[in-house]
Amino acid sequence: MLAKDYRNQFIEKLTPLYDVLEAESFFYIILESFHKMKRIDLALHPDFAFTDQETYKWNQVLERLEKEIPIQYILGETHFYGLEFEVNENTLIPRPETEELVEWIIKKNEFKGKVKILDIGTGSGCIAISLAKNLPDAEVFAIDVSEKALETAKRNALANEVAVVFMLKDILKAENLEHDFDIIVSNPPYVRNLEKEEIKKNVLDYEPHLALFVEDDDALLFYRKISELAQNNLNEKGELFFEINQYLGSEMINLLEVKNFKEIELRKDIYGNDRMIFGRK
Repeated sequence: MLAKDYRNQFIEKLTPLYDVLEAESFFYIILESFHKMKRIDLALHPDFAFTDQETYKWNQVLERLEKEIPIQYILGETHFYGLEFEVNENTLIPRPETEELVEWIIKKNEFKGKVKILDIGTGSGCIAISLAKNLPDAEVFAIDVSEKALETAKRNALANEVAVVFMLKDILKAENLEHDFDIIVSNPPYVRNLEKEEIKKNVLDYEPHLALFVEDDDALLFYRKISELAQNNLNEKGELFFEINQYLGSEMINLLEVKNFKEIELRKDIYGNDRMIFGRK
């Protein structure tokens, strides 16, 4: 079948569930993954056709998209901060907003030379690995409560040719951290149950709830615990970075003030939501 004809059928089948632009973006993501072709390549080769075997493979992906399984899980990969990462049901799919957090840390520390960094709740390892890749003199550590997530993160570090020390730890039960650090960063669970109705089905049904949700009555549980640990295990003038719930910016400022952090800065993401915060010990 001609790829351009299949493209039209593919988009038509998905438009009851996704808007046209998203359905079209899925087609080109898969085209690049399966055939190493970009949109322009297909335009330049209008006679390019799928074999029967390739069409069968495409149809399998289409069926899973119709069940609203995230395309990143279907393909088993995603891109984050210019790097490729394996993702699966044990890890969250990295978001563009988190790339902004990584960018902030890099810009603040790119000329500091040797710094020791800890990423808490690393998941796929996207934050820790991106920092290790872009701050080559840094010593990077990463913690997660999920053994399976850490296995994925270790494979991602190997694939991206960086050294990260991964540790299995439940941060909520930690009395202290093994080392002192110059930078602690975390993108912990922060979605309240009351916000579930805002979450798309493909996230709610397939991404790990352990990494997403907190109880409504204690939404800052992880932030409070990590801030306390940071008070003990950040070096003098050390930096604390969080990705946060967009509705809890003022509460986060208050939390860091109570924990005696200085130079507190709340930043918005590309969508105009309060999304990341910084404090200095």
